[in-house]
Amino acid sequence: MSIGLSEQEILRRESLKQLRQLGIEPYPAESYEINVNAADILANYEKDKTAYKTVSLAGRIMGRNIMGAASFAEIQDSTGRIQVYLKRDELCPGDDKTLYNTVFKKLLDIGDFIGVKGYVFTTQTGEISIHVTEFKVLAKSLRPLPIVKRDDEGNVYDGFTNPELRYRMRYVDLTVNPDYKQIFIKRSKVINSMRNYFDEQGWMEVETPILQPIHGGAAARPFATHHNTLDMPLYLRIANELYLKRLIVAGFDGVYEFGKMFRNEGMDRTHNPEYTSMEIYVAYKDYIWMMAMVEECLEKVAIATNGSATVKVGENEINFEGPYEKLTMYESIQKYTGIDVSAMTEEELAQTCKDLNIETDSTMGRGKLVDEIFSAKVEANLIQPTFITDYPIEMTPLAKKHRSAAGLVERFEIFVNGKEIGNAYSELNDPIDQKERFEDQLKLADRGDAEAMAMDDDFVRALEYGMPPTSGLGFGIDRIVMLMTNQSTIQEVLFFPQMRPEKKKIELTAEETELFSLVSEGEQALLSDVKGKLTEWSNKKWDTTLKALTSKGILKVAKTDDGLFLSHK
Repeated sequence: MSIGLSEQEILRRESLKQLRQLGIEPYPAESYEINVNAADILANYEKDKTAYKTVSLAGRIMGRNIMGAASFAEIQDSTGRIQVYLKRDELCPGDDKTLYNTVFKKLLDIGDFIGVKGYVFTTQTGEISIHVTEFKVLAKSLRPLPIVKRDDEGNVYDGFTNPELRYRMRYVDLTVNPDYKQIFIKRSKVINSMRNYFDEQGWMEVETPILQPIHGGAAARPFATHHNTLDMPLYLRIANELYLKRLIVAGFDGVYEFGKMFRNEGMDRTHNPEYTSMEIYVAYKDYIWMMAMVEECLEKVAIATNGSATVKVGENEINFEGPYEKLTMYESIQKYTGIDVSAMTEEELAQTCKDLNIETDSTMGRGKLVDEIFSAKVEANLIQPTFITDYPIEMTPLAKKHRSAAGLVERFEIFVNGKEIGNAYSELNDPIDQKERFEDQLKLADRGDAEAMAMDDDFVRALEYGMPPTSGLGFGIDRIVMLMTNQSTIQEVLFFPQMRPEKKKIELTAEETELFSLVSEGEQALLSDVKGKLTEWSNKKWDTTLKALTSKGILKVAKTDDGLFLSHK
């Protein structure tokens, strides 16, 4: 049960000590000048060999082949790996061979950062390499990296593949599995291509508050906190919609924001409590215009990220070139269930859910029931990009009433590969209607709906000053990145996804180990029997040790008719 250093970790700490004894600082403070990277050399050396006569490169040692007076090593920088060649008598031209014989051969390990200077050449086997004329220790690695074996064809064996470890220790994952870096490079391309498209239209990127006094703009559970100085509750934002629309009121024609949103809800393959959203609002537009904009934007993103409007996602070829299929929500339910729910009452919808084996509860109003049917029976069928339009008014308290269909709002969601990636409205700009919608949400909250929106009086006041006709859109950036990188879980496209607390080994004292071992002999033990085996212990020692084990969550004491028992917790 004790925590200790492994043999490798002990040896590396000893090497660290010896480096300092030799006058070598393993963590130097000064800069190390770099004039080239591995990818540049490998791509361009054969084209112009004269350009690489003096190179300086830095990275991790990822492999070594020591052969006496000469050695090869593999250095990995941010762009890839390259072989380096070190010759003892060139590195140490005098009698003192310590730098090579001791430092390089004995005190450096795989995972250490070094800087190398020299010139590029081609080995007899045809491998482009750096002939090292000097090297410098830049950082000593005190933990060994996982060993990832690759054959001549590049196939990986014994890789660092456990998802929980990979997500928890992304710094190790991306070191030993550098191919995964491409996911995050593409993530950057998704965001930058979208940002460039918006900027070309003349829309302005802005920032809005993350800590908000009212959790508005979406139907979701918030994270709550408290501001001590103001003595008031605050919430991590679930959306930035209401603030962005305030800026439309203020006179901006188009504003957008890439930012983190926080929802205190479940975690699964497509949900993380902290996620990245892009929301954009453009004045004098409606949701019909927004559909055309989305088609153009997503096509540009796909081409910028993958070089084509067609993207491979699992077994499907997704074509982001418009136009996309359009179905109203009621039409989509009828298409995939054969049931027309458009005129059903709340009671009839509840019965329909029951008939379709869809779980519901008493807090669900008409809009939520329709949404449950749609989620259970329609979503998975929407593989190619599809606009689902014209939602029931109860589902969308911030969207404008439909111009021609009573009981609906002008809203669409875009679905790809069975998942929603975007949501848009013709924005509600009637302040009287908006206040009534908020009041309806308060009624749902009174029924127990934890996701109902709160009243935002200041936002209503802003609308009373006048907001022009506006269309707004929210994109789930993480889900778009999943599509563009052919990933099936949101954790793969987040550098640091939310994880459960790490289970750590617990260090026990000798007394705690002795007491624990007595209980470990069986599932449980009578407390008096255990104490009877420790007759040499004082009462103070017994009480202190037992209290320590129970406080650490290792043992628990249970009272039964037969007496007090100790058991594993």
